[in-house]
Amino acid sequence: MNKSSWQSRRRHGRRSHQQNPWYRLHDPEDRSDSQTAQSAQDSSHGDDESPSTSSGTAGASSVPELPGFYFDPEKKRYFRLLPGHNNCNPLTKESIRQKEMESKRLRLLEEEDKQKKIARMGFNASSMLRKSQLGFLNVTNYCHLAHELRLSCMERKKVQIRSLDPSALASDRFNLILADTNSDRLFTVNDVKVGGSKYGIINLQSLKTPTLKVFMHENLYFTNRKVNSVCWASLNHLDSHILLCLMGLAETPGCATLLPASLFVNSHPGIDRPGMLCSFRIPGAWSCAWSLNIQANNCFSTGLSRRVLLTNVVTGHRQSFGTNSDVLAQQFALMVPLLFNGCRSGEIFAIDLRCGNQGKGWKATRLFHDSAVTSVRILQDEQYLMASDMAGKIKLWDLRTTKCIRQYEGHVNEYAYLPLHVHEEEGILVAVGQDCYTRIWSLHDAHLLRTIPSPYPASKADIPSVAFSSRLGGSRGAPGLLMAVGQDLYCYSYS
Repeated sequence: MNKSSWQSRRRHGRRSHQQNPWYRLHDPEDRSDSQTAQSAQDSSHGDDESPSTSSGTAGASSVPELPGFYFDPEKKRYFRLLPGHNNCNPLTKESIRQKEMESKRLRLLEEEDKQKKIARMGFNASSMLRKSQLGFLNVTNYCHLAHELRLSCMERKKVQIRSLDPSALASDRFNLILADTNSDRLFTVNDVKVGGSKYGIINLQSLKTPTLKVFMHENLYFTNRKVNSVCWASLNHLDSHILLCLMGLAETPGCATLLPASLFVNSHPGIDRPGMLCSFRIPGAWSCAWSLNIQANNCFSTGLSRRVLLTNVVTGHRQSFGTNSDVLAQQFALMVPLLFNGCRSGEIFAIDLRCGNQGKGWKATRLFHDSAVTSVRILQDEQYLMASDMAGKIKLWDLRTTKCIRQYEGHVNEYAYLPLHVHEEEGILVAVGQDCYTRIWSLHDAHLLRTIPSPYPASKADIPSVAFSSRLGGSRGAPGLLMAVGQDLYCYSYS
């Protein structure tokens, strides 16, 4: 071999090593500055090759990050991240992450359409029946497992909504839904195009399979103010009103409004009197709760900035309790006169309504989370309390020992006000995360039974609002989950 051919081959080999990103990353004799410039030049001139946005990031995990560049694990090369937001279709880390999440969501939706979900390995009807016959499962455990099997096989179906104004249904977006105690009515808050909100009540008694059709009863009652909190209120009878907490706007102060359900549809003819709006000037209410306790009859509570306000609707009497933080979540106990509150500081405390607001004896129980508490739910025996926070933690507390006895993993939340849905009859816990996934856990052992992707692409404006019931549509209804997102309503019913 002559000298010139040997030198040519040596130069060719050096160039081939420089053009290989894997060799370049691990070559100890590399010069990082020249490599970065070469990689940037390759990326800018590669017009015939665009970066993929596959979710396979395992290959990229061992590759060092270069400032201003994105490594594509499929093409095994770097691509420049475009700065700023003025570019047409810029390639940024945020857009890459969103595309990966959207790819995962579409894949999960496709899997749900193809096959039914099984929550645990070997968790099927034949094995359960065999174990029950052999005496390995008692009646209670068999019923729980059979229910979990049915829950994991819920199928998604779109609900057809009818209204006197069909054009509004195509443009108004669901903000939240809230089922009443008997699950035969659904209160809805919709964001309208012109700004503000519109309220309605959906009658669920017509929610029958296989044709899922419901009717939305609307009322020309609009507000330009944000709805902070909603709950059903039992003033004339069970769930006769809806209690709304509205934010203040400009010079208009915030208020709490009792909205009669009969303004939408009169489901109790002969009992309901002509409905009238009843508003209370309460500035800056973050949360609200209606009392069904006989010792706080006809009363509701509002959580404000650094205080709790208890109001009697009939007499107008008010009690104020000072706190150290904003109160974001509330619920009354039924058997004992206690009001549980969750704060932005992470503290959960109970107010003993028998002590009044004088002194410090009204604080009955104190629990602590590491982040702002967004939801509190008291279990039926009132010895346990479920709470979630803005760090994505969901904890079950024993109120007798004031200790956390169980945590439910997988919930995603960083800053959103997201509620919890506890259903002891079905033995499940339901929560929608900030990533727009609806997760269902077993209440008894904290096992994640089902993760449901949103039918819409994940975004801050399209976090689903859900309602679960053992009897959707009333006493003769079947168990299922209702999900409102965008302009659509979906039903996940037992198959």
